[in-house]
Amino acid sequence: MNSILSRSAHRRLGASDNVKGICWMVAAMAAFALEDAFVKAAARQLPIGQLLIMFGLGGMLLFAAFPRRGGVGLLHAAARSRAMLVRAVFEFTGRLFYVLAIALTPLSSATAILQATPVLVVLGASVYFGEKVGWRRWMAVVMGLVGVLVVLRPSAADFSWLSLLTIVGMVGFAGRDLASRAVSSALDTRHLGFYGFLTIVVAGALYGAWDGRTFVRPPPESAAAVAAAIAIGVLAYTCLMKAMRTGDIATVTPFRYTRLLFGVGLGVVAFNEKVDAAMLLGCAIIAGAGLLIAWSGRRARR
Repeated sequence: MNSILSRSAHRRLGASDNVKGICWMVAAMAAFALEDAFVKAAARQLPIGQLLIMFGLGGMLLFAAFPRRGGVGLLHAAARSRAMLVRAVFEFTGRLFYVLAIALTPLSSATAILQATPVLVVLGASVYFGEKVGWRRWMAVVMGLVGVLVVLRPSAADFSWLSLLTIVGMVGFAGRDLASRAVSSALDTRHLGFYGFLTIVVAGALYGAWDGRTFVRPPPESAAAVAAAIAIGVLAYTCLMKAMRTGDIATVTPFRYTRLLFGVGLGVVAFNEKVDAAMLLGCAIIAGAGLLIAWSGRRARR
């Protein structure tokens, strides 16, 4: 009897954790879409390297100012662990290539392609963390990939190789999210955010040196856009880290698809981007795949 009650309590706790994780994920996606819009606006007048450095430094300062609340210091030994190093490599890749993507390609298409991230995260959760991924989720993974191909239209005349920037960024973000799960519990959101934005500074410095463009004095509108991106980016990052450390990865991650609504909507409203039938079909397929993964996760818990 006690065993039955214990299992019941565990199921309730797990369901509660998943609900919290889903809420954090939706909030993160809304904030990230706004961050993308401000970054794209700032990139019109600022070199990419300079933009990344400004953005990274601002985020670092805000996370360094987070209240410590009895946790370990920013220079704790766990911050130099292998998991944090792997996380930094993926963060570098994801941030650099995705910023290039939203600067050089339509925000709506970059956002849509990025939604294939759960495909890689679910796969990684199965391989590296032993989370059970049934046939329904694998079917949803395939659906998600099909949706991305519909958005990309690689055989169409208007296909742009620049869209591959988003693909590389997507791989980086998926790896970062998985590595965040493996990081020591001694490190909290403050640490992950601080070192994540430090990696963005490094990415900006290296790209700026390679690009060779002279840094400029930011015009007022660009400076305001960067400041807004920093504030919203820190909020988004905090929500994402909480989401990835709450509940099952395979259940929480599919709610990344809500970013489709926010990102495509901002692309149309703020940047006058055109969304055609193929784009809408691809978005619908990707979103449907995410919902199928989420439904399968709930079914597996019954």
